[in-house]
Amino acid sequence: MAAIFCLLGLWATIIVSHASAQTSCDNNKGNYTVNSTYYSNLNTLLSSFSTQAQVNYGFYNFSHGQGLDKAYAIGICRGDLTPEECLKCLNENGAALRKNCPNQKEAIVWDGECSLRYSNRSIFGLMDNQPTVLLYYTLEVRGSIEQFNASLESLMRNLTRTAASGDSRRKYATGSAPAPDFQTIYGYTQCSPDLSSEDCSKCLDEAISKIPDCCKGKAGGNVLKPSCRIRFDPYIFYGPTLKLDPDAPPTTPPPSRLPNSTSIHSQGKSNTSRTVIAVAVPVAGVVLALSLFCIYLIVRKPRKQIEIGKEEDSDDEDEVTFTESLQFNFETIRVATNEFADSNKLGQGGFGAVYKGQLSNGQGIAVKRLSSNSGQGDTEFKNEVLLLAKLQHRNIVRLIGFCLEGRERLLIYEFVPNKSLDYFIFDPIKKTQLDWQMRYQIIRGITRGILYLHEDSQLRIIHRDLKASNILLDENMYPKISDFGMARLFQVDQTQANTHRVVGTYGYMAPEYAVYGHFSAKSDVFSYGVMVLEIVSGRKSIGARHGETVEDLLSFTWQNWKNGTITNIVDPTLMKGSRNEMIRCIHIGLLCVQEDMAIRPTMASVVLMLNSYSITLPVPSEPAFVVNSSTRSFPNMLSGEHNSEKTGSTESTNKPAQSSVNEVSITELYPR
Repeated sequence: MAAIFCLLGLWATIIVSHASAQTSCDNNKGNYTVNSTYYSNLNTLLSSFSTQAQVNYGFYNFSHGQGLDKAYAIGICRGDLTPEECLKCLNENGAALRKNCPNQKEAIVWDGECSLRYSNRSIFGLMDNQPTVLLYYTLEVRGSIEQFNASLESLMRNLTRTAASGDSRRKYATGSAPAPDFQTIYGYTQCSPDLSSEDCSKCLDEAISKIPDCCKGKAGGNVLKPSCRIRFDPYIFYGPTLKLDPDAPPTTPPPSRLPNSTSIHSQGKSNTSRTVIAVAVPVAGVVLALSLFCIYLIVRKPRKQIEIGKEEDSDDEDEVTFTESLQFNFETIRVATNEFADSNKLGQGGFGAVYKGQLSNGQGIAVKRLSSNSGQGDTEFKNEVLLLAKLQHRNIVRLIGFCLEGRERLLIYEFVPNKSLDYFIFDPIKKTQLDWQMRYQIIRGITRGILYLHEDSQLRIIHRDLKASNILLDENMYPKISDFGMARLFQVDQTQANTHRVVGTYGYMAPEYAVYGHFSAKSDVFSYGVMVLEIVSGRKSIGARHGETVEDLLSFTWQNWKNGTITNIVDPTLMKGSRNEMIRCIHIGLLCVQEDMAIRPTMASVVLMLNSYSITLPVPSEPAFVVNSSTRSFPNMLSGEHNSEKTGSTESTNKPAQSSVNEVSITELYPR
């Protein structure tokens, strides 16, 4: 009897799974006719799924034919499917795809357990974001939607990191997270394994950004793209992940060729169609109970849980090897910078000087030459190198290597050609080069970079010196966060730390940090909010002094916000661009600089605010350090020198901290 109940539950699950299969037929890539060469090649290609013995972890990439009539296909199965189940899913959906797209040269089908796409152009190793299909459930979230979204965001970010870290055999992750009202969110992310880790992350990030568009307030949904897909669900929908063969080399397999095939690449762009479809979820109590009972019987084996930042611990020998691979000799850098010529000097600070250089292979570099009083010993310097080398993100300046010889300590970075944000934004002439589209691009890039530091990197990092001069701009004016000399690393469960030696820049410091030495991710959020307001307004956070008064950006912004004269905040040189985007950015900036750190948003929330206008922003409260008739006291940021610094969890005193400006602190490593 139990077996009959189990079969009934499975039957209901299969019906729902098949009902959710979606196809996309691309009419922009050309059509074929019956009995054409492409038709013959495609038939041969798709029929091969039933005969191919290559069952490589649920990933199939085949091609057949020659020249412009060559056909390419990629099939991807979920990581819990056996080879037999995978082949069955691909064959069934291949037949359905041919029926629904009878003469299109490019098409794709997504099933609950697999996806299949074919084309007349090479699609191997390429990230395609379009078409995008969005599926949402009719079942509503119970309890707090804000708490549900925060839990969902955290889960999907963790799964993205895990999937992107996979090798060329599989990029796949599943996991769960608690939600309000005793709910559980089950999630799944997957990329085509022939993508690079970076492209996989980009594809999944783009998919996650679509969740507010389709699934606001819904308990489940899917975002389907040609190169990746995500799903979240209130019910478990996957089984145990099949183990990879540890003896098999994780190299990128070349596309499998059927007999008489040659490689001809013909690339094109995908169409940009998008479909939003409501998916009904069976909620009848009896059916649900039977289904859950059956699933329990099937997947009752202990499931391996997703771990945040999971990574094999490296032994000392591995760390030494890794460090040595980054090390340059001093003579190489001396030649590259023309003996540290003044003409190559890019900047000077308390830490030392930065020089432009060029390696013998033609690569441009920026060399930070630390002064002898930087406060770092050899061990601390190497720790900082290891930290920086592990940061890999398009909005973070990339460390190329280091040099440690005698008294010389050099950090070698990629060269970013367009100087820093402050070089443009505060110059009355140069700021005209930054139209609104470019400024909005810079805001979004900075947001992604800080989110990576706080939540998505292998280490949890608090920058502590976010400001316009530490945002570099590349050749396409994309932002890159730089200068990690003051950065601190948090343990995974650490929320706050304390210091008696405040470092940073007046105008960007959060009140709890400037006055009491308490710093956290919310301190960086405050600095970020100041930068957003600077970018929109073109004004410095602390302007010129007029007698006893100072032109303060936060006061100026708050007064105009209260008076309803918001457009006064916008840089007058921004003649074109979306006023709604500008005002929304001002609103987000004010939320980030609120005096109470508890009500400032996280960077994950800021990403959602920027990506979806369907999210209603809360009313901001008064910012910190607003100058008015009763000016608040503020410690002298240039007074006192105290070289001790300590970290803790959330325990602290309210004794004002001593302060120093733009000093370099020792980086302590707490991996997560």
